[in-house]
Amino acid sequence: MRAVVDHSVQARLITVPSVTREVTVGLRYDRHDPFAVSLVFPPDVSLDGQEVVWVFSRELLEDGLRAAVGLGDVHIRPSGPGRAVIELRAPEGVAVIEFDTTGLLRFLHGTYGVVPGGSEHLELDLDRGLTSLLG
Repeated sequence: MRAVVDHSVQARLITVPSVTREVTVGLRYDRHDPFAVSLVFPPDVSLDGQEVVWVFSRELLEDGLRAAVGLGDVHIRPSGPGRAVIELRAPEGVAVIEFDTTGLLRFLHGTYGVVPGGSEHLELDLDRGLTSLLG
């Protein structure tokens, strides 16, 4: 069975009020890290010209499509019909990215095809994790 789901979506990066920039954002899910999803931003939108990856829980993404959620660095909320906003907070500032929910839902559906909700713990390889931690 496929172990990774990669999906690209168009999004709007809101840099200042009323100014947006279209950007293609990668969404990634890996069965080997079954609780997490990644947002992958291309180098041309980062401050240092490097690809930027933000990792947070799959559950947070799903919950944020229905109601405002998030503590700390990642906040997600609906933003009108068929839209969602993800706010990423870092010492350099806050990035606000607006998505059509259709692409996010398609991605989530694909991830649940790889690892169904509630069975994430069955995918964890504790022996491998302990070996990696303990050397």
